[in-house]
Amino acid sequence: MRRRRITKRELTPDVKYKSELVARLINTLMRNGKKTVAQNIVYGAFDVIKSKKKDMEPLEVFIQAVENVKPKLEVKSRRVGGATYQVPLDVPAERQVALAMRWIVTYSQAKKGRSMMQALASELLDAFDNTGSSIKKKDDTHKMAQANKAFAHYRW
Repeated sequence: MRRRRITKRELTPDVKYKSELVARLINTLMRNGKKTVAQNIVYGAFDVIKSKKKDMEPLEVFIQAVENVKPKLEVKSRRVGGATYQVPLDVPAERQVALAMRWIVTYSQAKKGRSMMQALASELLDAFDNTGSSIKKKDDTHKMAQANKAFAHYRW
């Protein structure tokens, strides 16, 4: 091993829901260190979810949405003797959550013509119902890994 391992910093749970997962969403959404703006967007989106799904808690909807978006497999490029192969690999738990959050936020930002609050709420609801762009991204990632299963012996 060349260098020492980096130590993971503890994430302080968010103010309203006392959840580390919500805190991660806020941090993923945050731009230029504007945490209050990100918090307002997330909590506003949760209020929209609450009004649309009366029977469920918005935190449960959010957790289930993230669970549905998490990818189990992904492909990584490996160079072997001049050729580059897309090698399918299992995704570590931490990275699964990070990718799910990133995809949800990215596809929310891509929805034009409405506020980020509305876009985030709709993307979370779509992910909860196993539809939407972030679920499609997960499926595409899995298909890519499936298609390149022949190169699985190159993993190291």
